[in-house]
Amino acid sequence: MENTENICLDLIPAKANTIPLPPPLPKSAISSHLQKGWVSSESLERGYSCVSTATRDLWDGLFDEAYGADVSIHTDHGGIVYAHANILGMASPVIKGILNQSKKSGRKRSISIRGVPPDAVKVFIRYLYSCRYEKEQMEEFVLPLLVLSHVYVVPQLKKECERQLGRELLTLENVVDVFQLALLCDAPRLSLLCHRMILKNFKAVSSTDSWQAMQQSHPVLEKELLGSVIDEDNRQKKRVKRMNERKVYLELFEAMEALVHICRDGCRTIGPHDKDFKANQPPCKYAACKGLELLIRHFAGCKLRAPGGCTQCKRMWQLLELHSHLCADSDLCRVPLCRNFKDRTRKQGRKNEIKWKLLVKKILRTKGVARAPFFLTIDTIYV
Repeated sequence: MENTENICLDLIPAKANTIPLPPPLPKSAISSHLQKGWVSSESLERGYSCVSTATRDLWDGLFDEAYGADVSIHTDHGGIVYAHANILGMASPVIKGILNQSKKSGRKRSISIRGVPPDAVKVFIRYLYSCRYEKEQMEEFVLPLLVLSHVYVVPQLKKECERQLGRELLTLENVVDVFQLALLCDAPRLSLLCHRMILKNFKAVSSTDSWQAMQQSHPVLEKELLGSVIDEDNRQKKRVKRMNERKVYLELFEAMEALVHICRDGCRTIGPHDKDFKANQPPCKYAACKGLELLIRHFAGCKLRAPGGCTQCKRMWQLLELHSHLCADSDLCRVPLCRNFKDRTRKQGRKNEIKWKLLVKKILRTKGVARAPFFLTIDTIYV
């Protein structure tokens, strides 16, 4: 025996530490297995056990024929479903406890499942046998199945009900009912999906029969939802306000860039007095230049140039003053009145200075810079 083992070891290459795995099956072989009733390759990749559909059909047949059934399940309208205690006990710890109590008391094993449609009970018990359901049955009884899976602690079915509702079965008509069940059945993800749908489509949802029923049965929940709608509306308004403010701050930053560009380099037909304009100039890269050029021309020729006398001139005065608060060095700056505004700021009260500093801080923060380096870079050219 030892000699045989040595011969086998000699046949293995010295560099090989382990026996190589066998090659995968060809696609044709896999497809033949699927045709014979094996579960899909997707479930194999996820690591699920490979159970043939024939075996599942056998479990379904055991439930349908009730061969050797020892438990009777009573439903509404006098319905009775026969099942097997061992299978039910293994699938649901709650049912197992109920059956154990019946056995100790010497009574005939029976369970009452009421308050849901009898057909939903049949679908639920069948799932305990084979973990299967028909698509039409899930669409019809998804809410009763969610309740039953929660009450009798069947996490696989509960997870499947939540998944189906989240994918395609959640509508404006049933979202209020599903939201209430999700809260009762401890399904946080499903309740979050319902809550978002209610807030997004509140006008349509509030006109449904489910909402009217909730007003009568759960006024506290209605009050909480209305509060959530108000909070969401306020958040939306704040979000829009911040976006508009950000847009204004970015436009002001671009206007400051264009103003320095015009006063230093000149743009098209306007610029410093010593600028030599060429006939064919390349297009300007500053988007705010065109509007600022028109504003400067109006400012230069307006007879009501005094602050407060003309709205356009007032805007120009404000842009010049804002530049003075952003400018790094007024001695090198080519923008008109930059030093004058800085001197004026020193003489004014602290309240006005704080207001301008706050505006400058917001503009730079929106642009994502700590300082305005382009002002310093542009002006230091004239040293």
